[in-house]
Amino acid sequence: MHYLSLLSFFADGNTVLLIVLPIIAIIAGGALGYFINRQIINNKIGNAKNVAQSIVDEAKSEAKTLKKEAILEAKEETLKLKTEFERQTKERRSELQRQETRMIQREELLDKKEETLTKKSEQLEQQQKAISQKQSEIDKKLTEVDKFNEKLIAELEKAAQMSKDEAKQSLVEAMTSEARKDAAVIVRKIEAEAKENGDKRAREIVSSAIQRCASDQVSESTVTTIPLPNDEMKGRLIGREGRNIRALENATGVELIIDDTPEVVILSGFDPIRRQIARIAIEKLITDGRIHPARIEEMVEKVRKEMDVTIKEAGEAASFDTGVFGLHPEVIKLLGRLKYRTSYGQNVLNHSIEVAYLAGMMASELGVDVTLAKRAGLLHDIGKAVDHEVEGTHVQIGADLAKKYKESKEVVNAIQAHHGDVEPMTIEAVLVAAADAVSGARPGARRETIENYVKRLEKLEEIANAFEGVQKSFAVQAGREIRIIVKPEVVNDENTVLLARDIAKKIESELEYPGQIKVNVIRETRSIDFAK
Repeated sequence: MHYLSLLSFFADGNTVLLIVLPIIAIIAGGALGYFINRQIINNKIGNAKNVAQSIVDEAKSEAKTLKKEAILEAKEETLKLKTEFERQTKERRSELQRQETRMIQREELLDKKEETLTKKSEQLEQQQKAISQKQSEIDKKLTEVDKFNEKLIAELEKAAQMSKDEAKQSLVEAMTSEARKDAAVIVRKIEAEAKENGDKRAREIVSSAIQRCASDQVSESTVTTIPLPNDEMKGRLIGREGRNIRALENATGVELIIDDTPEVVILSGFDPIRRQIARIAIEKLITDGRIHPARIEEMVEKVRKEMDVTIKEAGEAASFDTGVFGLHPEVIKLLGRLKYRTSYGQNVLNHSIEVAYLAGMMASELGVDVTLAKRAGLLHDIGKAVDHEVEGTHVQIGADLAKKYKESKEVVNAIQAHHGDVEPMTIEAVLVAAADAVSGARPGARRETIENYVKRLEKLEEIANAFEGVQKSFAVQAGREIRIIVKPEVVNDENTVLLARDIAKKIESELEYPGQIKVNVIRETRSIDFAK
């Protein structure tokens, strides 16, 4: 029983142990875990404190570094500002010193000038005093001379029984009368000789030149007429929808006029070379019979090449015929182009050759340079070869071309002076102008009728005479110049410029004329007396 109780007790004790031991183990484990966790936490706290302390130390170190850098930057900036301030201060001081130096120099200069002026003033005063003294002495001497002259004149008057004024008047009258007689005789003699010999010689020279020179004239204008074999050819020239006529106009540069005129078409264009190319090309196309755009372009190009050769040959022939050699090849071509240029119906190349002949003949009669006169005469209208392509008068264009191709200044002056635009520098230039007038004015040379020509000159003079103060006007140089004589008591020198401008404007608005007209206003005062 006891054994059973003991076993029971032990059995119950094991049970208690089995229950208590885990509890004790749990409590011990919890305590151990608590102590372990606390240790770990303490370690982490210690580590954290160490890290924090290191961060703080680093921050303090970096703060010190930044503080030092900021202090250094502040010192550097301060040093820069101080240096800049010192530099500016130094510059300002230097500028002030320079200004002060200049002021001192100016003061010294002014002082010197003042001293100089003072000295000059003193010298002038001394000179003035000396002059006054000399003037007094001169006045005294003049007084003595006057008294002596009066005494001498009185003695002379007493001896001649004539006063001083009477003697002077008598002497002047005698000398004037004698001088007038001598001058009148000389003037009459010179005028008579000049009139007799000059007119006679001029007539001989001009007549001889005209008699020895004659040439045919070619009449062409800005319109060329082409005869057709029949009216059916007009339709072929026009082509389907006008393609042939457009091809012709585009290739030649002239206008083809096809109207109701039977068996005729008209070429209209300002360039005579293009009209000639178009005329020859159309005539060849009509003969050939094949008329279409491609054939038209081919034929026009072929004729253009032939025309270049013809132009060159015409220029060379003109040079050879007149005996003018050594011309530039381009000048030869320009001369050849004049073959197809007309002025008032007068062929310009023939006119130029004629002027060269006339100028050369007159130069030979007068004993001046024949070669120069011929050369200038042949080239005087060279500007007309391109006056439809270049702006300006044919005179200025011709002078520019002559300069460009190295012609002499005498030839250039003759070209410029042949219409009176500039003064002629040589006798040959005057002869070229005279030959040009003779060639253009001779009967049959130009188409303009005498009635139209006279009406234009009368209208020109009528316009000039209508202005107040105009005494007389004269149209000269075939109407290229109007010379106006004004009344000097009505129109003064300044108003002559305005009068010339007003007359030129009125001529431009009321009159049709080729080229340009020179308005020459002349104001003069004449004193006329006669020796009897």
